[in-house]
Amino acid sequence: MAGERDALRERTLAGATAAGRPRAPRLDQPRPPRRRIVPEWDPDAFGRLSERIARFLGTGRFIVWMTVVIILWVLWNVSVPKELRFDEYPFIFLTLALSLQASYAAPLILLAQNRQDDRDRVNLEQDRKQNERSIADTEYLTREIAALRIGLGEVATRDWIRSELEDLVKELEIRQNGHKEHHGTHPAIRAEHPPGRDAGDR
Repeated sequence: MAGERDALRERTLAGATAAGRPRAPRLDQPRPPRRRIVPEWDPDAFGRLSERIARFLGTGRFIVWMTVVIILWVLWNVSVPKELRFDEYPFIFLTLALSLQASYAAPLILLAQNRQDDRDRVNLEQDRKQNERSIADTEYLTREIAALRIGLGEVATRDWIRSELEDLVKELEIRQNGHKEHHGTHPAIRAEHPPGRDAGDR
């Protein structure tokens, strides 16, 4: 009995120590996402927004609106009474606003330029692959045309057969004329008109 109690106590202690140990992460399951202090954003959406802003900054409309705002700012702070002015003559607030706008505009323009460079790189890679495929197709067609020319060089054409037949006909005519001159009248004609007899002698 005492031995069974000791064994039960050891199993209980072993279970308690196993339960107290932290569980190791399982390798067959993905890790849960970590909590981040910095808010997450979609870099693609942010890049598209930066491209829109950069496009607007590079247009004449932005220059016109910016010029109109600066002129109105200066006129307001020069012509209205002092109680209504919010930026006195050195226009420190205007300078601060323009510096802030420039400090944000430069990184946005660089980001839009980087995205455009990435697109150009992808387009150049696609163009290079397309050119390689076109060159491979051209080389294949060139080899096929050369093989067809070699094959056609060994095939009898219609003009060649016609010229050969004309030569054979001429050769047969020459042989036939030479045979007539050598033997005289054709044997069939001699059989129809035997010598020494006339058609009126019958």
